[in-house]
Order: sequence, then C-alpha cells, then structure tokens
Amino acid sequence: MNLSTVNYTLEERLGTVVMNRPERRNALNDVMIRELTEAFQSLGRNVACRVIILTGVETTFCAGMDMEFLHMISEKIHEENLEDARNLAKLLQTIYVTRKPVIAMVNGAALGGGCGLATVCDYVFAGKDTAKLGVPEVRIGFVPAIILPFLVKRMGEGRAKEFVLQGEVIDSSTAAARGLVTEVVHDSALSEHVMKFAKTLASTTSANSVALTKELFNRMNELSFKDSLEFTANLNALTRKTEDFKKGIESFLKKEKLEW
Repeated sequence: MNLSTVNYTLEERLGTVVMNRPERRNALNDVMIRELTEAFQSLGRNVACRVIILTGVETTFCAGMDMEFLHMISEKIHEENLEDARNLAKLLQTIYVTRKPVIAMVNGAALGGGCGLATVCDYVFAGKDTAKLGVPEVRIGFVPAIILPFLVKRMGEGRAKEFVLQGEVIDSSTAAARGLVTEVVHDSALSEHVMKFAKTLASTTSANSVALTKELFNRMNELSFKDSLEFTANLNALTRKTEDFKKGIESFLKKEKLEW
C-alpha cells in the first residue's frame, strides 16, 4: 500500500501506525484521514496482527484538523463538507470497532480530532511532560461534533461537557484523572513501555477471545438490555466450542503456563 501521510508496519505480531505530517504537526486532512482508515482496515484484516499501536512522528501525536484544509473545504458546497465529515466519522468508527486491541501512544499534543483519535483507542499511554489533550474547537468557532460521542463514552457526559464547553487543553496527569488516559509514562520510557505492554497483551490473551470480547462491547452499544442478555448467553455458549477455549481450559486444569 503506497501511503504518503501515514507509515505502518507489522513486526512480531504488532502493527504500528504512525501519522507522518511533521510539517503540519500531524494534522488531519482528507488524505491522512483516508490513509489512516486504509491502514487500520488492512491491519484489522491481517490475522498475523495481534495489537495495533497508533502514534505520531517526532514530538506531536496529532494537532487535530489541518486549519488550511478546513478553510479551503469550508468554501465548498455543503455536500462536499458533509462527505469530508463522514470520512472522519468513518475513521473513528473503524478504529473503535476493530476487533484487535488498539493502543494510543500519545507522544505530544493530541488536540481536537487528534484527541478523538486517542479517545477511540482501547488504551491510551501518554508522555508525562509532552502530552497534552484538548478540544479547543469552541474557542475558534467550531464544534467537537464527530468526536463527542466517543468522548462521552470514555469520560461520561458530565466530565465530557465540562471538558469541551470551555475548549480546555489539559496535561497528561489531569487527563488520566478524568478517564481519558490509561497511564502516564515518563517521555523517555514511553515507546519502550508501550511496546512491552503490547507484547504482553499479545502473548497472554487469546486473539479469538479478544476479538469476540470487542465485538461484545460493540454490540452492547446497539442492543436493548433484554436483547443483550440473549446475545451474551448465545455468545457464551458458542465460545465454549472454540479451539482457544478448549486450549485454555486444558492448560488451566493441567496448571500449565499458556502462551498465545
């Protein structure tokens, strides 16, 4: 796949997606949104990939939407702006529903859409001194519309409202206290820490079980409480017939250490 704004690799079962527009602080434009979507779709389909890591090149995670691009496209007709907005929504949804664990390695500013990208990941590790997360849209006459549903899911409505209505930008420790960040790590150790965590996750969990569990979370958002009980009972029964379940139970009963 020939990409111009995104680099992605797959090594030792770990997929790494790197936003690569350093001259624009890894800001999102139509090309990067499309290429990020393609990269996540490709890794999501690849059975050799167990965990996906998302980060930005150099010292920025993602500065949000590219202001020059937004200025340009805002002059076009509504239908073109709607298509562009839907493409961003598709990217966030693609990351959110992928059946592999996704880790955001926030190595600098994650603002607006960049904060949204971190929010849709399953785990968010942030640099202690360099990471900043924020949604400053209301300070520039914009709205954090597309990322808001995901912020509410992660933070809860009350905290999300407090966060976005003042266009706040917060440090990594404050973000962790508010539920946006999983763990704060010293910047010099961030990459090594994330890689170690990802490898541990890949080696200690069943790929099939993780995929089914992520599907379970995704379906729970769509079903009524009554329907969710029936769905979960059915999934529980079906999982008992899988090879991974049989392998796990046998290992547990024999008290053997299991490597996935």
